[in-house]
Amino acid sequence: MINKKEIVNQIRSHKQNANLNFKLKDDAQRFTRELFATLFNFPNDLDEDLDRLERLFEDLVELACWELDKKCSKVWDEYVSELPEILRKLNLDAKAIYENDPAAETIEEVYLAYPGFYAIAIYRLSNALYKKGFPIVPRLMTEYAHHVTGVDINPGATIGEHFFMDHATGIVIGETALIKDHVKLYQGVTLGALSVSKKLQATKRHPTIENHVTIYANATILGGDTVIGEHSLIGGNVWLTKSVPPFSLVSHKPEILIRELEKK
Repeated sequence: MINKKEIVNQIRSHKQNANLNFKLKDDAQRFTRELFATLFNFPNDLDEDLDRLERLFEDLVELACWELDKKCSKVWDEYVSELPEILRKLNLDAKAIYENDPAAETIEEVYLAYPGFYAIAIYRLSNALYKKGFPIVPRLMTEYAHHVTGVDINPGATIGEHFFMDHATGIVIGETALIKDHVKLYQGVTLGALSVSKKLQATKRHPTIENHVTIYANATILGGDTVIGEHSLIGGNVWLTKSVPPFSLVSHKPEILIRELEKK
């Protein structure tokens, strides 16, 4: 017969983190969804929506701010004042997608159906919280977008205006990546680190992408000292660990072998 009490005691003895509460994850996802809807749903009662968001944010403060020196309750007023500027940037992102993708028939389609737009929207909304030092919630927000879209953008990355991700799925952008204005990324692009050593946590580990760069599908660009010069084109499947000057065309030339199969 199972000794339920003994099993409970054993499980309890292995629980190590008193602050871990998965309600925080659920609440962060709800906050993320409602924040996105507040900015883009039309018509809606903005006064009522912002009040509801503030209440949701207060719940996040209770769950996430277990460190006494974190003044999380004071963040909301500063954060909500940044929403108009975030929305301005996101409208430029949507415009960039619409203007660069022939498959986009209306701008409404971009807002409603494009995973790249949803991913950049949640990144921008989480990045503002990340820069204020609000704990864990920004990462939960972008991980929710990662789950929904297949795009993994760390909330600490820095991304400029008119950002375009075509198809988007599989894109990875690391914490210290710097992406400037009018950059276009295609599916499967990785902007990553050369090393994942923990001792490098406080250093720039991810590349810098200058203005008007286009990076095609499945290209991998690694390293904090790697800079892709402005107006460069990085071809598909390219692997880069060093900088390239402005106006560069970087391509990968695979070797394709064809042989005849034995006839049976």
